[in-house]
Amino acid sequence: MPPAARQEQPITVDRYTAAARVNHWITAISLVLLAISGLSLFHPSLYFLSALFGGGAVVRWLHPWIGVVLFFSFSGLFIRFWKANLWVREDGTWMARLRDVLGAHDDKLPEVGKYNAGQKIVFWSMSAVIIVLISSGLVIWDQYFYGYTTIEQKRIAILIHAIVAIAAICVWIVHVYAAIWVRGTIRAMTRGSVTGGWAWRYHRKWLRELVGGAKKSG
Repeated sequence: MPPAARQEQPITVDRYTAAARVNHWITAISLVLLAISGLSLFHPSLYFLSALFGGGAVVRWLHPWIGVVLFFSFSGLFIRFWKANLWVREDGTWMARLRDVLGAHDDKLPEVGKYNAGQKIVFWSMSAVIIVLISSGLVIWDQYFYGYTTIEQKRIAILIHAIVAIAAICVWIVHVYAAIWVRGTIRAMTRGSVTGGWAWRYHRKWLRELVGGAKKSG
């Protein structure tokens, strides 16, 4: 077979370990279940969603426990990735050129590390809303903490919990949309790897660091 006709396997780059992917999907599933169960309690018109869990009585005790799972699961992600999500100088440039990001003019964008500015904003936003949700949730979890707060505090906590929950759903929607919009991103959290072309196009600085680290270790 002539060299020009050979079909070479595409280069792949490891992005997430199996443990990180499991951690991510536990967090994602917990967040979806919390959103659905929480909405069923949010307004009478959405109460029908409680049927997915076996009724309102089940939702009332299950919803906070799913919240506990989400908190500890996201804590695992936070410990894994907080350093990679620290803001750096090129993130400001990336945000200033958001029109080029949306227009797919990658040649006009700075080289990006493991996460771009948009991903970092999602990460820190989700970190903040989960802390507020678990804190306000504990205040209104009457089964275990009824006697520790006043009625007025519970009312304020319910209002904060509802508002921040809506914010969390919005952040989640942005995260999912971005993952679908940038082709090849979902593969990272299903297979654990990305193509070399994807890494070069969207996270070139990260790829350079990987290659440089491989050369040093070699």
